[in-house]
Amino acid sequence: MLEKPEDVIRGWEESWNAADADALAALFAEDAEFVNVVGLWWHDRDQIRKSHAFGFTDIFPGSTITMGEPRIRIMGGVAATVLSKWRLVGQVSPTGEPADAREGIFTFVLERQEDGWITVAAHNTDIVPGTQTHINTAGSRDTIYYRPVD
Repeated sequence: MLEKPEDVIRGWEESWNAADADALAALFAEDAEFVNVVGLWWHDRDQIRKSHAFGFTDIFPGSTITMGEPRIRIMGGVAATVLSKWRLVGQVSPTGEPADAREGIFTFVLERQEDGWITVAAHNTDIVPGTQTHINTAGSRDTIYYRPVD
């Protein structure tokens, strides 16, 4: 359990940088929901743990994530949203070649329980500079923009 909602950001960063899927999963309720950057949707703590354990060994070995200053909204004293930008370095391709750094935004939804705060849902989104949306055409997906991005 977390003492304050914003502690989820420190917990995520520390767990990720230690490649500790168990510690990362402990940030979540048993029945938590998690949507990753490509829309894979996991429905409980164990799926979240297993998916990140795989990621730490095959996609992000030795990677580091830096979480930004969180934006927090507490609702009724029993729920909170916590959003934070992130920057990740150290991802590898399927053949093990280094990939470029990535950035995104994390949204965590937390619930206050008797012994602290716990994440009940999370959604992770990549930031794709210079784009506004995706478009599907002729069996492919591209990022596009219709007007200059602010």
